Amino acid sequence: MTHPRYTPLIQSLPAAVPFVGPEEQERRRGAPFAARLGANESLYGPSPAALEAMRAEAGQVWKYGDPTSHDLRATLAAHLGVGLDNVLVGEGIDGLLGNLVRLLVAPGDRVVTSDGAYPTFNYHVAGFGGVLDKVPYARDTEDLPALIARAHEVGAKLIYFANPDNPMGSWVQGAAISAALDTLPEGCVLCLDEAYIEFAPEGTAPDIAADDPRVIRMRTFSKAYGMAGARIGYAVAEPDLIKAFDKVRNHFGMNRMAQAGALAALNDTAWLAHVQAEVVRARAGIARIAAENGLIALPSATNFVTVDCGRNGDFARRVLGSLVAQGVFVRMPFVAPQDRCIRISCGPERELAVLAGALPAALDAARAG
Repeated sequence: MTHPRYTPLIQSLPAAVPFVGPEEQERRRGAPFAARLGANESLYGPSPAALEAMRAEAGQVWKYGDPTSHDLRATLAAHLGVGLDNVLVGEGIDGLLGNLVRLLVAPGDRVVTSDGAYPTFNYHVAGFGGVLDKVPYARDTEDLPALIARAHEVGAKLIYFANPDNPMGSWVQGAAISAALDTLPEGCVLCLDEAYIEFAPEGTAPDIAADDPRVIRMRTFSKAYGMAGARIGYAVAEPDLIKAFDKVRNHFGMNRMAQAGALAALNDTAWLAHVQAEVVRARAGIARIAAENGLIALPSATNFVTVDCGRNGDFARRVLGSLVAQGVFVRMPFVAPQDRCIRISCGPERELAVLAGALPAALDAARAG
């Protein structure tokens, strides 16, 4: 009997995925969650105009989507004030990250990230044989100067930096990012993940020319636009780097219904403003629930709030485990000392009421050990 002949790299990797999805957790517990507050999705849903555009396009789904996503890219370019050749559309930021790593990272190449930052990026780096160098957070915020210093030390080709950050919800001023570009090592690219930028205060997004070859910015329709299941992300970078993606990307990876929905969502500025206002209210609601239970909600520039449980990772894991057992899906940071926290997505009053009802019992169970 014959067997697949895996590469040595694949044989060396653990059998793991970055996240266990809520659906898998529901199957394991044998019941649906009463409140789905763990995946940083928009519980407010997509624009009604986006839904209507996708329904209208459903009759054309027998066709492949435009492999260049031209209409969506053109509208994004106008929205951002950049050229059409500065914009790339892909299967969410996750898909774009995988292709970026494939373009830049050969086996043995060094890559710098924060210890505890978005694990899907690490997954891609490992999958292409890169070597990850991790830098600790500084006061629950990614430390860009330290990341750049480590890149100099190890000769890194790529730095990953999220602003605002997942999983902590923290952020830095865009001006600090712009100034830091002049300290990057020669030939090192900064991947700036701005998945949550629509929720951040004014001045969080740096003023960086789209043609600057030192940076690639990534954004998404999964968060503020409420289209996580449609898998639409986009990158902004200088034309040569954008064009290089054509060598490795899935040219028919974007389905036409998703393209139509994203285009309509981008044009529905009123719905975006509605979601942004709801997120502000929900962040305050989560902070209030945390305070009522003696916990501290960390400042957030995202559509989630990271709540400090006040002890260590073992305690926070017991809190999370009890919440899940009670039907409240939440997640938590993976790495100490940030793993003293749990992370709660913003949502309507109904979901937050479920959280408020479950959290006291979860804390009691965690204290009892």
